[in-house]
Amino acid sequence: MVLRLVFLGPPGAGKGTIAQRLVESRGLAQVSTGDLLREEAAKGTELGGRVNRIMATGQFVDDETVAELVENKLESLKEKQGFILDGFPRTLKQAEMLNKILKKLGIKLTAAFDIEASDAVIVERLSGRRSCSGCGKIYHVVNIPPKQEWICDVCGGKLVQREDDKPEAIKVRLAVYREKTKPLVDYYKKKKLLKIIDANGELEENMRNIEKTLKEVK
Repeated sequence: MVLRLVFLGPPGAGKGTIAQRLVESRGLAQVSTGDLLREEAAKGTELGGRVNRIMATGQFVDDETVAELVENKLESLKEKQGFILDGFPRTLKQAEMLNKILKKLGIKLTAAFDIEASDAVIVERLSGRRSCSGCGKIYHVVNIPPKQEWICDVCGGKLVQREDDKPEAIKVRLAVYREKTKPLVDYYKKKKLLKIIDANGELEENMRNIEKTLKEVK
């Protein structure tokens, strides 16, 4: 089966780390809107120029532009290569846009994984998270520490802590998620695509939960 997945869940639930594991073990493509925006901006295309102009003003890139990037990426994937959509959709409007894209490309979504963790676990994870300023690989000072402190194992880039990963910002991020993104859980539940993943445990336990759910997906 070719797996085509949407990842939902609050910040800090472990979506990115789980996605990286599935990319490695299942050969899936991780489709991250942040990566798509950076890649397109660097290409110097007409679309990339539009993205650059928007980002230069400090504004968010509009839904239509993001959807165009996602469509281009999905269209470019090999027919037998599965994918994980990480960071899109974030709103009901984007979910409807994605639905139109998938229909246009003749792609059927396998499932939407709602990756959940408690607020206490999320605060602990986010405050200890570090990401590489070079390749974007994610670490955690306790759970997934780098071999050398503040240095990426993969590319040697500097590890940084995002401002919004600091405890005082986490509650705001969770509130925004629950307001704008949580309704997607109901959206995919109605489509009978929703699978809830308990991600409160350590990474290996969470991966076992993922693998168990994947076996149940038809």
